[in-house]
Amino acid sequence: MTTLLQRQSSRLKDYDYSQPGAYFVTIGTKDKQYLFGEIVDGEMRLNETGKIVNAVWEQLTTRFSNIELDQSVIMPNHVHGIIVIVGAGFPRPVKNTISDRKPVLGAVTAPLQPGSLGQIIAYFKYQSTKQINELYNTPGNRVWQRNYYEHIIRNPNELFETRRYIQENPLKWDLDPENPEHRGDAHVAPPSRFSLIS
Repeated sequence: MTTLLQRQSSRLKDYDYSQPGAYFVTIGTKDKQYLFGEIVDGEMRLNETGKIVNAVWEQLTTRFSNIELDQSVIMPNHVHGIIVIVGAGFPRPVKNTISDRKPVLGAVTAPLQPGSLGQIIAYFKYQSTKQINELYNTPGNRVWQRNYYEHIIRNPNELFETRRYIQENPLKWDLDPENPEHRGDAHVAPPSRFSLIS
């Protein structure tokens, strides 16, 4: 109970998360469970659950016409990806069809701004959880942790470094702090500071 009362969003005050720009996100599984496959010889091998997560991620541009997807990787217990909200080098679509989305069970009570990063992540979590639970006949099971991490990519150099970090993530799994079997002393830091979003 105390944890819930102390929980605060570190979302940037007054920042419009629906505005054009590139966002680096990390979404972890509940309790860091290995759900999506395994790393073998520095490559991620997706299981059926991981394939569902990958398909839902790739279909985000169908559901949200205001985004482009950049580099991404699905790891055993988390997803890294770059979501680009158009206007930052991409033409803005004429029609946006995301306002009819149904509320997500267990989501924050404040309404999410249509086309915002928060709404995109909520939809991704909802759809992937729904399809995974349908596959295993486990209605109501939670797949994802409540929060996610985000970083606003501010320049081309940050974009390059973030892409490289994502690409190399499977190769550095033994050193990754998200790996419960972390075997290295070195801490593999993300390319820049993350913010935890509630």
